[in-house]
Amino acid sequence: MATDYNGKRTAVGEALTSLILDLFRLNSLLVTAGDRLVAKLGLTSARWQILGVVAASERPQPVAWLARDMGANRQNVQRIINDLRKQGLVAFETNPHHRRAQLVVLTDKGKQTFDAAMRLQAPWINRLSEALSTKDIQAVKHVITTLRQKLESNGSE
Repeated sequence: MATDYNGKRTAVGEALTSLILDLFRLNSLLVTAGDRLVAKLGLTSARWQILGVVAASERPQPVAWLARDMGANRQNVQRIINDLRKQGLVAFETNPHHRRAQLVVLTDKGKQTFDAAMRLQAPWINRLSEALSTKDIQAVKHVITTLRQKLESNGSE
């Protein structure tokens, strides 16, 4: 039985729906490829991503701020941070502004592991980017950024 959606998509709406479905599939493939790429380092894509956010931070931040910067759920980020701590890749420091919201920092082992992951990523991304143009990538990035900004400012409407 067909479902009636009480309305039709515009041509642009159809194209965007198709793009979003492709992005969902691409995300799944990227996570799987990332997992394979860093498995020998004891990482997953999720752990690698969080290490990257911690490494890129100008100063130590609490888990809630890291989650906000990633657009992720705080509880999920906390769980992964706890796993990274057990691996000795991150540590907690006292937050002078908030007793309970400790600051997350990379340990020396965490820095070495993240650097090793990035050394694996460079040749992989270079191979993946073959036959793509910078102009095309910038156009896709523009579309994704515009959509993200609309969703962030308007919710999921």
